[in-house]
Amino acid sequence: MSSFLREKYGKVEYPVSTNDLTILIEQKTSELDLYADLSNEGNNVEGMTVFSHKALPRVMISNFLSTSSNHANRLRTTLTHEFGHVVFHDFIWSFEQPSLFKSDSGDLTIRCNRDTILNARDVDWLEWQAGYVSGAFLMPLSLVKEIVFRIYKDTNTFGKVSSASDVGRKMITQVQSFFQVSEAAARVRLLKLDYLQEGKTVAQSMNLF
Repeated sequence: MSSFLREKYGKVEYPVSTNDLTILIEQKTSELDLYADLSNEGNNVEGMTVFSHKALPRVMISNFLSTSSNHANRLRTTLTHEFGHVVFHDFIWSFEQPSLFKSDSGDLTIRCNRDTILNARDVDWLEWQAGYVSGAFLMPLSLVKEIVFRIYKDTNTFGKVSSASDVGRKMITQVQSFFQVSEAAARVRLLKLDYLQEGKTVAQSMNLF
């Protein structure tokens, strides 16, 4: 992501625009369909990546996301999730496991529903990896760390905090606002980076600053 932004603008700035995300995907795929009808692909399927021996991968995004301004953040998350599949999972062609993704055309298809795009279980390794990549592309560690440590300083806190605590909610809100992502995406990114945890807080006060 950084190299793409630097090549295009001569600098790296966040948040990444939806337009830049689509351009990035178009460079790596044979087709990007932002207005696909995925209603017959399964419950809550919002994105699909199709791998073929004959061409670069194809990405399809549900028209439900692309036609509503209320879902702009979910669209961005889904775009980067599918991009994660494109970049990291083309190698699946080397495995003889067609039953996992088989389609009538013989292509390998990964269907991504709303529940797994953000927070798939780690045993679902394709979705987990794509979800992690999505968070990393939209919310890079170095900038998330700056936000978190600024909050640590302001609140005289360090360590993991509960996602339901005042400090935890402040982290989520500031990450969400800075990167223009959904509240859920910000929360999951902070959880995966071990700045947040569910349940009781383990954060402590300390005069580090």
